[in-house]
Amino acid sequence: MEAYLKIVKKILDEGILTKNRTGIDTYSISGVIFEHDMKDGFPLLTTKSVPLRLVASELEFFIKGITNKKWLLERDNHIWDGWASPDIIPYGHDKETQKKMREEIELGPIYGWQWRNFGAEYVSHDKPPKSRGIDQLKNVVETLKNDPDSRRMIVSAWNPKDQHKMALPPCHYCFQVTVTNGKLNLMWSQRSVDVALGLPFNIASYALLLHLLAKEAGLKEGRLVGFLGHTHIYIPHLKGIKEQLKRKPYSLPTLKTENFKTIFDWVYTDSKVDGYKHHPRIKFEVAV
Repeated sequence: MEAYLKIVKKILDEGILTKNRTGIDTYSISGVIFEHDMKDGFPLLTTKSVPLRLVASELEFFIKGITNKKWLLERDNHIWDGWASPDIIPYGHDKETQKKMREEIELGPIYGWQWRNFGAEYVSHDKPPKSRGIDQLKNVVETLKNDPDSRRMIVSAWNPKDQHKMALPPCHYCFQVTVTNGKLNLMWSQRSVDVALGLPFNIASYALLLHLLAKEAGLKEGRLVGFLGHTHIYIPHLKGIKEQLKRKPYSLPTLKTENFKTIFDWVYTDSKVDGYKHHPRIKFEVAV
């Protein structure tokens, strides 16, 4: 996928050495656009393997508004293992704190909860909110069906009031849906972008969400666009990311979803990629 590799090349050519809260320095640039037309295939990176199972199960986790890490662990998904609500375990780099963060299952009102309950007062993963919020995702689905020309189909996960409870303030904090010529387009905005490890997942996740929303509304699939803010490569990731530049991308796979009724009933095992040919896995450690 050349669009991804161009971002990698740009950072390697122009990136500035920067420090950050993780204590692991990065090379970074600010302000990048990722663009992909879904007619060219499902944008699952081919210069290394990206497991759709993990991407899709995390997206189901978001769509359902779940904030309990155990739900992911039960599906052998370890994306959120290193995080916990700072209300319970204050963030820290020391080994004892990191261990406590891994053991705690409460993530706080992260992405999906904001998608489905924005403005409600969060209590915990196993208790209902104290007040009623706005189901932004449901509103988008209803608008798609009743007013597809609307320019107000936006879902935001950025809620300053709740950030002190969130395991991680949302990196990809907002997405917008539009419809043009019978095609559904999705644009997402992201404040912080881990190019080696996170961005391939972000691209695939929002492409999958675009696919599901298009099926929900009976539309064709259009453009996927990412507006990327602080876009960076962690120094320990440089070797692996440079290896990808040596690899020739394969043709993109196609995505199929079976037994689809509605996005709210969809489960991650319903969606599979066909023809996914990729280069060997490259292991990148996450910077918590």
